[in-house]
Amino acid sequence: MSHRRNQPVQPASEDDVLAALGIKPELARRMGGFGNFAISFSVICILAGCMTLFGFGLTTGGPAVMLGTWVMIGLFTLLVGLSLADVVSAYPTSGGPYFMAEKLGGARWGWAAGWLNLLGLLGAIASIDYGAAQFVGAFAQLQWDIAPTTHRTLLIFAAILVLHGLLNSFGVRLVNLLNSVSVWWQLGGVALIVGALTVAPAQHQSAGFVFTHFHNDTGISSPFYVVLVGSLLAGYTFCGYDASAHVAEETTNAQNSAPRGIVRAIAISWAAGFVLLAGLLFALQDYAATQHTATGVPPAQIFLDVLGATFAKALLLVVIVAMLFCGNAEVAATSRMVYAFSRSQALWWSHSWRKVNPATRTPTRAVWLAAVVPFLLALPVLYSPAAYSAINAVGMTPAYGIPVYLALRKGKDYQPGTWTLGRWRQPIGVIAVTYVVVITLVFCLPQSAPITVTSFNYAGVTLLGALLLAWVTWLARGKKKYQVTIAHPTARPGEAAYSGGGF
Repeated sequence: MSHRRNQPVQPASEDDVLAALGIKPELARRMGGFGNFAISFSVICILAGCMTLFGFGLTTGGPAVMLGTWVMIGLFTLLVGLSLADVVSAYPTSGGPYFMAEKLGGARWGWAAGWLNLLGLLGAIASIDYGAAQFVGAFAQLQWDIAPTTHRTLLIFAAILVLHGLLNSFGVRLVNLLNSVSVWWQLGGVALIVGALTVAPAQHQSAGFVFTHFHNDTGISSPFYVVLVGSLLAGYTFCGYDASAHVAEETTNAQNSAPRGIVRAIAISWAAGFVLLAGLLFALQDYAATQHTATGVPPAQIFLDVLGATFAKALLLVVIVAMLFCGNAEVAATSRMVYAFSRSQALWWSHSWRKVNPATRTPTRAVWLAAVVPFLLALPVLYSPAAYSAINAVGMTPAYGIPVYLALRKGKDYQPGTWTLGRWRQPIGVIAVTYVVVITLVFCLPQSAPITVTSFNYAGVTLLGALLLAWVTWLARGKKKYQVTIAHPTARPGEAAYSGGGF
């Protein structure tokens, strides 16, 4: 029997899988495989990440670094996604990384992963929706000549958060519909933007410029160091694909649909993002003017230079709508993580955040917590944009690596789900965990010189703060309250369905 130890077997039902994990199903299982993929694809949102970070890329290495590191970071992210997907199949719950970490490594691992994931998710909402607000401000300047001041951007940001809170309060059916539309909107938007920029009569850059030109405005002399920093355009964009895990309890055939959703979202975003970046770079007209555009949004300046004001505004609207889809999907994913973390008694007032609206079978209070906290997190933008930008992926990425590492540590005792990497789990997992460590360190590197209060990279401070918060809250609450009840101690997560998983 020992040679069959890691072979998953057939379960009775999806709810039996949750029961074996100590979870009573409360949420409505109304999302299919495409919807599960769509939420992660919507959260990654290349029309948000690539567009908002395009100016950062122009400064930190330019075209060669933007495209070269997009390829490399995308590849490593896919390996992380494959490894995480394997664990998601074994633990298809709304808790995502924290629940996996708790089951594989114990309560302290789960607690640490949970706080990193939660803060990262909340920070991602702040980053996405504030980026959308910036693009709305750029549109307002083009349309009505309204200067996009920081205070006005914050007001737009608040309005967007309220909108996302309202949309998510209506239930998973609407969220699923919006995410499905988002997939085609993003892919169509990339095709429209790249197509319009390509056929426009304006002069285009050469292939040599797009693929080999190196541009460094960081004040840092080391090209290798600049490449590391420049890789963060892709590093920050390829985040949030754990959304497929967070809606697993609302997904049919979750043990297969959720892992496939993660992998497909990363792969398609990787390909489409490369096309988008290349299209923008080929259409670049004036490097310095694009970097320092009065709109505050470098891609908007490219639209203006190549297509004129009317078409520029139209394309900006395409990007803005994509960003709104993205933020809405992230609020949905974060609210489920809040709900699950509260179900484990990890948050203060957990009894409130875990309540499910009986009409919509949605954790409505968790939705509004996920809409309010990001506004507070973004307030540092009034004083330092660098401090604000640090709250995003620096917490999320380590949270992805923790369950993968713990699954590797389990060795032959790890019980896979229905979607499994099989013999490839260990080599892919080792590469994935190594990448997570490296990219987390890169997130924390200074990004320009000289270092000042306004230019300092606060990501390292944020990460240490998140870990300190996890430790303090563990002492204050976790040791006494945190619990993940096992409903059927004899059942194992690995006793889950095997119905043709893998790639």
